Amino acid sequence: MSMTSILVLALAGLLLVAFPSTALAETCQPSGTLESPATGHTCDECCQPGHVYPTYQCSPPVSKHTKAIMTLNDFSKGGDGGDPSECDGKYHNNTERVVALSTGWYDKGKRCGEYIRINAKGRSVLAKVVDECDTLHGCDKPHAFQPPCPHNDVDASQAVWDALGIFGDEVGDFPITWSDA
Repeated sequence: MSMTSILVLALAGLLLVAFPSTALAETCQPSGTLESPATGHTCDECCQPGHVYPTYQCSPPVSKHTKAIMTLNDFSKGGDGGDPSECDGKYHNNTERVVALSTGWYDKGKRCGEYIRINAKGRSVLAKVVDECDTLHGCDKPHAFQPPCPHNDVDASQAVWDALGIFGDEVGDFPITWSDA
């Protein structure tokens, strides 16, 4: 093996040690796809018939400052969240600080009832994990006819958005960081 090859391998190893979350985050690739069937159900956020959506079995590793995209969810009965929350089988008011985490972060329910700390715009808020934002399934009634969630999604109630001071046109897909509380 040449000296250059040894140096390249040593540098790569050093980068993996120095920046493990960056290296691991790149390993969370789509695990498959889901083609949306024609459901006869239409809405702004619903699956488009024939569209193919990526699915994920993983999420980026959790750290003290896990990068994510926060989206808005209505966890109340009849809201855009679909069925009751996975953790407790209940619906939740929009005045409660609750979230659904992408499948990998939800970790088969291991974070149910636990709190996470969400940071955005110089503010921080605690929110309770009550549901999974399913990254493997979607486009059906239990998922409110919405596509599978992205692998880095924190789906938050209106109370979380309000506590972080995010209003108006900023509400939608908002970059945040989060950690276990």
